[in-house]
Amino acid sequence: MSSPLASPSPGSTSARLPSWAAGPPGTDAPPTCEVPHFAPLRVRGGAHRLRRLARCRRRAMAAGLAVTAAAMLVTGAGPREAERVRGHPVADPVPERPTPAETVTAPVRIADGATVRLLRPGDRVDVIAAEESATGVGAARVVARGARVSKVPAASATESGALVVLTVPRHTAARLAGAGATSRLAVTLW
Repeated sequence: MSSPLASPSPGSTSARLPSWAAGPPGTDAPPTCEVPHFAPLRVRGGAHRLRRLARCRRRAMAAGLAVTAAAMLVTGAGPREAERVRGHPVADPVPERPTPAETVTAPVRIADGATVRLLRPGDRVDVIAAEESATGVGAARVVARGARVSKVPAASATESGALVVLTVPRHTAARLAGAGATSRLAVTLW
């Protein structure tokens, strides 16, 4: 009795091979058949699901915004502080400059011209008025404190004293004008 796994004889090799390996590839495949035509598959409720998904996203966004607003209220952060809370660098606001109605520039004639040559724009000075009397000695009083030097015009040789332009509050400018008419003015640097 011969076993199927026994060594095959040289002339009978195809009889002992499996059916899938017996012939050239593709000869044992079943015949093709046509796929029947059918209507496209339509899923019902798709538009409803899309609307529901959009509604849920809107609700999630609204909830997230509400939580953010509540957190900002709790921390006391406004719009500028909110940037700082998130870690973004924010420049500090520039301090507001006084409005033109609050400060004015006032030209003041200082008795000692050499003192005025020491001044530069941006310097802070106190303006002192010395009353002139018949004896030559009078009382001195401070007319303006911390006045900012705006400009130091070039002095001419024929002038007595020297001119300096100061930026001061409006009420101080009125005192400077009055003191300049009756007194000799001097400045002290800060």
